Amino acid sequence: MADERVNGAGLAPPSEAVHLPGPTYLPAVVAMFTTIALVGVVLNWIVFGMATAVVLYCIVRWINDVRRDIGDLPLEH
Repeated sequence: MADERVNGAGLAPPSEAVHLPGPTYLPAVVAMFTTIALVGVVLNWIVFGMATAVVLYCIVRWINDVRRDIGDLPLEH
């Protein structure tokens, strides 16, 4: 009965580990500096350029973190 309840609820079997990505602040930083870049288009091109550079740097770093995290997974995953 317990096995039916676990599978019926759509949960992973108890023997299988669930992988969750680590916490990161990069999505919030990308959102914040994207907003600053959009405001910078109207106010000042220097603000736009600096905010765009920060956004691009954070996106590249975020992608590298995810690639490293996925590379650490076992092959069975």
